[in-house]
Amino acid sequence: MRALCVSELSEDYSGVRIQNVAVPEPSDQQVQVQIKAATLGFPDLLMTRGAYQHKPELPFISGGEVSGLVSKVGSAVTQWAVGDAVVTGSVGGGFAEYGCYDQSLIRPLPQSLSFASGAALSAAYLTAYVALVRRAQLQAGEWVLIHGAAGGVGLAAVDLALHLGARVIASASTEEKLAAIRAQYRVHETITSAPGFRDRVKEITGGAGADVIYDPVGGDLFDESIRCIAWNGRLLVIGFAGGRIPSVSANMPLIKGFSVVGVRAGEYGRRDPQKGAENMAAIWKLAEEGAIHPYVCAQLPLENWREAFSMMEERQVIGRLVICPDAGDGA
Repeated sequence: MRALCVSELSEDYSGVRIQNVAVPEPSDQQVQVQIKAATLGFPDLLMTRGAYQHKPELPFISGGEVSGLVSKVGSAVTQWAVGDAVVTGSVGGGFAEYGCYDQSLIRPLPQSLSFASGAALSAAYLTAYVALVRRAQLQAGEWVLIHGAAGGVGLAAVDLALHLGARVIASASTEEKLAAIRAQYRVHETITSAPGFRDRVKEITGGAGADVIYDPVGGDLFDESIRCIAWNGRLLVIGFAGGRIPSVSANMPLIKGFSVVGVRAGEYGRRDPQKGAENMAAIWKLAEEGAIHPYVCAQLPLENWREAFSMMEERQVIGRLVICPDAGDGA
């Protein structure tokens, strides 16, 4: 099979290339999946440089979340059959024509979703769900300011917040990204994340500020968000895509009566497996009902992986981008 293999760590992806490798065979508890779509994320780029927290042994195949068709099952697998459309994933192995996954990690592809949107569902919407439902306990009618709203986890939060009945202010770095958000989702307001956005947030919310602020960016956006959060507000720390890890003086939450809430969606489920299972079940139910709509801005064949990596690196991706391993025969 063809796979995107990393044989050497490098800054310019010189150690990354498509290679022909053996098709993996499933163990007793595994399912072999013919991969139709695999989501590209920043961790995939970082792993090719050895700059990510997970450092797989060389050589390795990158790519995490995938969707596809069951092509073979292990002897102890009873829930899945050849031909089933599924969603699954791991920390690697996705940018290949076939992959093997433990049966416990596999879920059915929601009928409302394509292979591409199915591959884009799990991680982004799990983050949004844990943040907005579990940690912020977002209520219908509340104002929620979503930074990085054009990104994968940001756009998932926009979609879910709207479903929950919140009033959404989507924040992004460019008008082009804001236009793309408006084209996909009926948000209440869009604002640029340029310095001074706090005044616009206060204007939109009648001076009260945002009840919930969803921040995957950090840095200066976090600092200014403190100035436009409502009394009893919840400032959700999702990540630090902006690079700088910010801090807050303890007197600010005291005076303004807000909470700073950390969000680690995966760890939430590991700490409480029952709630973790409930979270995934809730996301899948919403997808099956057509209540949420993962957005994929581009689907590229495996041989176009450099274009995909470039789009991600240059922050041109709106929502999610997927690589389709079986979409072409190039090398």
